[in-house]
Amino acid sequence: MFRLVPIAPCLIAFALNLFEAAPSLAQEPPTNSVSYQIPGTEVFTMTADNSGEAYRIFVSKPEQPAPNGGFPVLYVLDGNAFFAGFAGERRLEEFGKQAGGSVIIVGVGYPTDQPYDMLRRLYDFTPAWPVEMPANQISMQDLKAGGNENFAQFLLGQLRTEIIKRYPVAPDRQSLFGHSLGGLFALHILYSRPNAFEAIIAASPSQWWNDQEILLEERAFSEQLIKGNISAGVSRLLLLTGEQDKAATITWDAEALLGRLSPLSAYGLRTRFEKFEKETHITVPYRAITPTIRFVSGLP
Repeated sequence: MFRLVPIAPCLIAFALNLFEAAPSLAQEPPTNSVSYQIPGTEVFTMTADNSGEAYRIFVSKPEQPAPNGGFPVLYVLDGNAFFAGFAGERRLEEFGKQAGGSVIIVGVGYPTDQPYDMLRRLYDFTPAWPVEMPANQISMQDLKAGGNENFAQFLLGQLRTEIIKRYPVAPDRQSLFGHSLGGLFALHILYSRPNAFEAIIAASPSQWWNDQEILLEERAFSEQLIKGNISAGVSRLLLLTGEQDKAATITWDAEALLGRLSPLSAYGLRTRFEKFEKETHITVPYRAITPTIRFVSGLP
């Protein structure tokens, strides 16, 4: 098929369908059943000082003694949806004495039992709406956007400080994973704060948002890197996408981004790319767990 299908119906459906879904009707559990909690995990709530919003923080920590300098940390956005998968992988790798078992996983989520809080994540991960709304986003114009800087300040300041206080963390070995709008936010952090994380993983990033407004940040970042205005230690980037992503342009945009960023290796940016065969937008994150943990651990 050679005709480009508009991106909005696909991705706006993903962004909105959970708003309208009715809660599932749960059956009474058998009397001999109990709730299950993943061993080695903790959950607590934090209220952001700058916004007053509550976040549910999920942590999976190694049982082994901390190495000299502390454990690496991986912050996983949309923690309600993805923390369990990352925690399970970390736990299995620790059992098998693999490198990924010594990573602390921190899922950043919301006080809900649903996989997503779609309204909150949309606000937290996006820049403000432009003066003129893009035609393919008109149906979203009444939703609140523009909280990415508030969320960045919470993530890099208050939350990071709390995690360091609670756990033996290697301050210079912290990484960030985001998918879809979370991937857009991850790119925003790379471009605006290129030394904030050791590694950034952007899975199926929604670069189409606001008529590809993120390209302005990318160009500014590239220019500053080439000019030598960014200090050493710029984040490594793992860029992931699915062969059957929600809209073809997400895959195309990711491939194009790889092409633009690869020459920046001469200026210190390390970028890797992987396209998952047969995976769709919603299945990319779980397929991404093992490659992400390997990348965070510094493995090829």
